[in-house]
Amino acid sequence: MTDRLGSGHRGYTGHVHRVGVEEELFVVDHRGRLVPEAEAVLAAHRDHDPEHPLEHELFLQQVELKTSAHAAPDALRDDLVARRVAAVDAARSIGLDLVAVPVDVLGGDDPVVTPHPRYTRIVERFGELARTTMVCGMHVHVEVGEDDAIRVIDTLRPWLPLLAALASNSPFTHGRDTRMASWRGHLRDTWPSAGVVEPFGDRRSYRLLVEQAIASGAAIDEHMVYLDARIATRYPTVEVRVADVCTEVDDALLVAELTRALVATIVTERTDPGSWRIDVLRDAGWRARRDALDGTLFDPLSGTFVPATRALDSLVTTVRAALRSAGTIDRVEAGVHRLLTYGTGAVRQRAVAGDPPDLRAVMADLARRTDPRSR
Repeated sequence: MTDRLGSGHRGYTGHVHRVGVEEELFVVDHRGRLVPEAEAVLAAHRDHDPEHPLEHELFLQQVELKTSAHAAPDALRDDLVARRVAAVDAARSIGLDLVAVPVDVLGGDDPVVTPHPRYTRIVERFGELARTTMVCGMHVHVEVGEDDAIRVIDTLRPWLPLLAALASNSPFTHGRDTRMASWRGHLRDTWPSAGVVEPFGDRRSYRLLVEQAIASGAAIDEHMVYLDARIATRYPTVEVRVADVCTEVDDALLVAELTRALVATIVTERTDPGSWRIDVLRDAGWRARRDALDGTLFDPLSGTFVPATRALDSLVTTVRAALRSAGTIDRVEAGVHRLLTYGTGAVRQRAVAGDPPDLRAVMADLARRTDPRSR
């Protein structure tokens, strides 16, 4: 999310938290194979969109784009579409493509570390763990006042598996079906500084966790504290990191709007963080990664695992007032209905693959749909 903030939404009153999105994308060749050509893509992109540069990621097979922060949902959509289009066009201008997919579907050459001292240090410290977790996620930033940030992070905990389920988009990796809806989610949680944690209660406890992670070697710096939700280091936001990168822009925006609504509800209604056991929340995350919307999900209102339709109904019901305030209730309800009816990105990939699976066809479909103009 860039430092420049978007304009507010005309047509409704009251405070609406601004939201921005970061997306990590893979660089691929005409065969759908990942290639370590991030430097070339970034150079080409500077000619297409010099005001909004792409950024490096840990490996040269990846790039990252960032929107500005917006109160207006249409402005966020327009921004994300424009950033995607500029990035895709830059890659295509040099015979490559960018694909919004969370993991390496086909498999091939080993990851190539981006030649930056920090990235080199990460791979030297974490070795095979780093090399086997080359993944692409979507991070949602929601503007939050300093006094509210910790309570937001604590209270989001039981709801985050539902967001992860909606964004599930990584069933295949290295030529195989993982039997998971989000293999990226599993890989991300193998980092020692990642995942769900106990509630903090105050900022001092949060800082203590960060300092202990660095002191123990579980993270080399604060940027490597990969919590499901954390205080952003560069922006006045809470950053939610549970989502796979979504191939469809509409899926990304659905997750972003629900994240914003959850934050707004927590801040406005002074919601109690509750005392959820961490083992329950880990189980909830596992079910979301395993089955997405095709099984049962954890419902924070009942405290039980229920059919996905019921769990998502609890989510939308809880944040309905915030969605109305932001002007997004209709599009969010339509988006949830669409995914419940037609399935997540993981379902789409398996449908395209067929039986026996043709993963080259999956990559071709993903590359086409990453471009928002393909609809």
